[in-house]
Amino acid sequence: MDLVIRDARVIDGTGGASYRADVGVDAGRVTAIRREGGGPALTGGRVLDAHGLALAPGFIDMHAHSDLALLRDPDHSAKAAQGVTLEVLGQDGLSYAPVDDATLDAVRRAITGWNGDGGDIDFDWRSVGGYLDRLDRQGIAVNAAYLVPQGTVRMLAMGWEDRPATPAELDRMRQLVAEGMEQGAVGMSSGLTYTPGMYASDAELTELCRVVARYDGYYCPHHRSYGAGALQAYEEMVGLTREAGCALHLAHATMNFGVNKGKAPDLLALLDGALDAGADISLDTYPYTPGCTTLVAMLPSWAGEGGPEAVLARLRDDATAERIRHHLEVTGSDGCHGVPIEWDTIEISGVGEPSLAGHVGRTVEESARLRGEEPWVTARRLLIGDRLGSTILQHVGHEENVRAIMRHRVHTGGSDGILQGAKPHPRAYGTFPHYLGRYARELGVLGLEEAVAHLTSRPAARLRLADRGLVREGYRADLVLFDPDTVAAGSTFEQPRTLPVGIPHVLIDGRFVIEDGVRTDVLAGRSVRRASR
Repeated sequence: MDLVIRDARVIDGTGGASYRADVGVDAGRVTAIRREGGGPALTGGRVLDAHGLALAPGFIDMHAHSDLALLRDPDHSAKAAQGVTLEVLGQDGLSYAPVDDATLDAVRRAITGWNGDGGDIDFDWRSVGGYLDRLDRQGIAVNAAYLVPQGTVRMLAMGWEDRPATPAELDRMRQLVAEGMEQGAVGMSSGLTYTPGMYASDAELTELCRVVARYDGYYCPHHRSYGAGALQAYEEMVGLTREAGCALHLAHATMNFGVNKGKAPDLLALLDGALDAGADISLDTYPYTPGCTTLVAMLPSWAGEGGPEAVLARLRDDATAERIRHHLEVTGSDGCHGVPIEWDTIEISGVGEPSLAGHVGRTVEESARLRGEEPWVTARRLLIGDRLGSTILQHVGHEENVRAIMRHRVHTGGSDGILQGAKPHPRAYGTFPHYLGRYARELGVLGLEEAVAHLTSRPAARLRLADRGLVREGYRADLVLFDPDTVAAGSTFEQPRTLPVGIPHVLIDGRFVIEDGVRTDVLAGRSVRRASR
């Protein structure tokens, strides 16, 4: 064999008890597992002493925003060093395929805060298959699966208009989703608090989900509210996918804002009822309380109609800007989940315009106080001056909700990691070791074997991956070795780009991506495409 991992504590991803074993790897697969005391010793070209380390399947990030980062940054230690061996891209209804030239330009503008403006990327694709081919051709740090982004599809079919789709436009959207699935996408995402995807009716979304279901994919919505209407929004998605006959995966399934304090049991009861009735549902969360998005995402949906340039024009007009302020501060805009915005919870995490860097690390309220002005004046100046590119942390979560949801039987891990900005959310660099160190070892919210199952076999099952997510003979050798006694997130809100500790080795396809705690130059990642039925 190429490699023998000797005397590891194997946490195989099933959730069952760990065991000591030697594990053999050859040609990118796990080829032998010799339990302690069972049979002759394994031999290989290299032997790695894993005494004191746990050996687990590579972690699967079910909600990643590395769509351009994988192309821009071959190192990609933000994820590789966590033990992530597969990321799911195309999240929240907005990404870079399928597109035409005009749509690509608009998408790049719309999600600059997530991924940068892409000026350093050669966008030599227009289709989902073309994007996945580009990942394979270039070589990437970790594996990647892709969701067809419903907002981008709507933009391509009918622009940024807030109106029902015509029958012809709906047919075009069905066709685009089908083509994306045929080219390898694993499902479809939506961002139903982001324009233009949020303009879609439930009937429109149901029709697109019917297409996804034909290909045995899943629907991954960032639904219409995580605030005042959160429970109703979850119920809407459950009902919609039930009608469409489509599997449902709830993105960053949180219960945020003051109105939802202590209400995680209500969500879990809803899900349990649907699961017991036969629904196919899963969810992901990150193990932190604050959220992360863009400042422009807070605006009411009507302000986003027409795209980024139309938004900027409205912000520059005093009368329209006052209407926006009223919706934000008094009514509670749909962009802010129906809750009046609290500027002391909105921390600027990144800007594209260097002259605005002084805002980073401060809340909007704090920046406004330093300037002797009202928070909306500061926010409006940021939106215009940064051309909608500012990212934020939104400090509105509740720890008891986070813990309750992560215990659920269909829970998986997702970082929702935005890698842009001078001070990104620490979840981008710390989600997976934080689960293992903080929530398993220190708090005991999850047992270690259970936590590993949440991060490996459960997401692999959702992605319909027949040979990933377990340490098992014949499975791909996407593996992580970590020290259960020391594994921890190094990233903090003060130092968010600090790498984790206690994860010395990560392998993808049997090749060392992290070796002795150091990123190698190996680019073993490839696109992971929907399996044909």
